[in-house]
Parts: sequence; structure tokens; C-alpha cells
Amino acid sequence: MTKHRVTIKELAKELKISTSTVSRALGDKWDVNPETRKAVLELAEKWNYRPNPISLSLKQQQTMTIGVVIPEFMNTFFPEVIIGIQSTLEAEGYSILISQSNESSEKELKNIKTLEARLVDGFIISLTGVSVNTEYLQKLLDRNTPLVLFNRVSDSLDSPRVVINDYKWAFEAVEHLIDQGFKKIVHLAGPDNLQLSRQRKKGYIDALQKHNFPIEDKFIIPCGLVMEKGVLAAHRILEMEDKPDAIFAVNDPVAIGAMKTLQKNGVSIPRDMGVVGFSESQMAMIVEPNLTSVEQPTFEMGKIAAELLLEQLKNKKDEAVLNKCITLNARLNIRESSLRNGVTK
Repeated sequence: MTKHRVTIKELAKELKISTSTVSRALGDKWDVNPETRKAVLELAEKWNYRPNPISLSLKQQQTMTIGVVIPEFMNTFFPEVIIGIQSTLEAEGYSILISQSNESSEKELKNIKTLEARLVDGFIISLTGVSVNTEYLQKLLDRNTPLVLFNRVSDSLDSPRVVINDYKWAFEAVEHLIDQGFKKIVHLAGPDNLQLSRQRKKGYIDALQKHNFPIEDKFIIPCGLVMEKGVLAAHRILEMEDKPDAIFAVNDPVAIGAMKTLQKNGVSIPRDMGVVGFSESQMAMIVEPNLTSVEQPTFEMGKIAAELLLEQLKNKKDEAVLNKCITLNARLNIRESSLRNGVTK
């Protein structure tokens, strides 16, 4: 016999009662005869009846499912954030559906629409580096769809968000390189559409200005957020006549891509070139020399993003909830890649 999903109609036919009675018995309603309820529950158990989740969600107007959309899985940053999201939502009875966009705005939009079709109750999203989907996301917000952004956010969206103080820690990272005696620091900059990229670049510029270093356009190299972009940036550096002696990269993958390429071309790290990344990936402690990087509180970021979403689910039109921006702290983990002087000042 071919297995199929048992329906309420089949239970009702077998017991010779109405489908509404079966539905009320399964829902433990007060107005059902105890013997009838017992018969319905026993048959449902015997036939392995399971309610249709889509029908149930339409009746309840919720699926207890949250859509999480991230740019990529290659960096350990996002899986660590997801652990924080999942632990918080599961404690409240929610499940999560995870999609990764592979740094593609087209795939990002497709993922969002697919999750929307699955009737998720809300979204937690970190934007791709080339995201052009803010208009569509704003439409979701206009329809009171609960939505929280984290890490990679856009100023054009009025949604709750969780970020770190990117400006402060970029400033600290560049000042560390200056303290180590580096004089010509290049910045491998992230996409301008992302708030974190702009804040990290501003931190770089202000740290140089504080120490009266010149701001040179050639030392700000537009970059992406993946390792391949760091490789390309390293080749640009190798072609420069007036070469920098240090790199501050927008994130670890870019920093590592640049660092490994420079090493292959005879550049000693950190003797010839100091390198600092951002986001503290596991690879930072595997590459040689180990990479100096800014460590972000990934689990806490996921936990708070989930808490903000739960607040929205309870108070969809509360302006205080919708306008929340939580800024977390971080720390600079100093390692061999930036220690020209051998001290961790």
C-alpha cells in the first residue's frame, strides 16, 4: 500500500462522524464528548495522522519558522552567529530555515522570496556585499513583516539591527600598525553600499589623520569581501612603485588572500608588510604567521538579533522596537602578522 498523509476527512469517515468533530477533538476543544475524543485520538495515533503544516499555519497565521539569509558559509563568522540565533529561537519554540546567497544579489532576492513563500514568520538577514535588494526589503517592512539585519546592514532600511562599533575597532587596528612603526598603510576597502565598509574606512582615515599621516587615494583599494579580491589587491600592491609597508583589510578573507599572495611573491610578513584583518575567522589562527584581527561577539550578535525579532513578533507596530540599533563591542587580537617591533602595545 502506498503511504500517504492521512487526512481529517478519512478519520471522520472511518469513525462515522463529521470532520468538524474530528478537528475539535484533535484541537482538544471542550465541546467534544470524552469518548469521541478518545476514539479520534486513538485512531489518529494508529494511522499516524499528522496535521498539514501549511493548513495549520494558515489557521494560526504563523508557522513558528524564521528565515535566516546570510551571504556565505566559507567564513566561520556566519555559522557562529547562526548558533546564537538558533539557540534563542528554539527556546521559544521556533525553527529556522537558512539560505546562503553566495555573495549574489540575485540569489539573495530568490532566497528571500522562497522563504516568503514558505510563510516564515520573520527574517534575520545579513546583506551580500553587492545587495541591491533594499527596495524589496523595504516593501516587506512596509507590510509589517518582522525583519532584523545584522553585521552587514544598510542605512536605507528602517529595521532593527545588530552591529559592532566598526569605526572604533578599525581605528584601533590602524593605530596598532602605526604603533608598530609602519608608515605606509594601505586599506583594502569593502563595498561602499555596506555600512560596515564605510565605518571601517572612516576609522582607517581618522587614525592616519590623528598621527599626521597623509591620506593617499592610491592606498585605498576598493575590494570585495572574499579571498579572491584580496589576491587581486595584492597584485595591485606588487605593481606599485611606492609600495605600502602594511595592510588593514576590511575582513579576514581579504587579508588572508592578500597575505598569501604577497608571501608567494617573496614579501615577508610582517618584516616587509604588516597585515591586520577584521572578523576573527578560524583561519586567522591557522595561516602563518597568525593573523592579527578584530574579534566580534558572534554568538551574542545572533542571540540579540533573535531577541529583536521576537520583540517584533510580539509588537509589530511598536516604533521603539522597529528603530532599535544594538551596537556591540569587540577586541583586537594581536598576533605575529603585525608585530614588526615584537610588542603588543
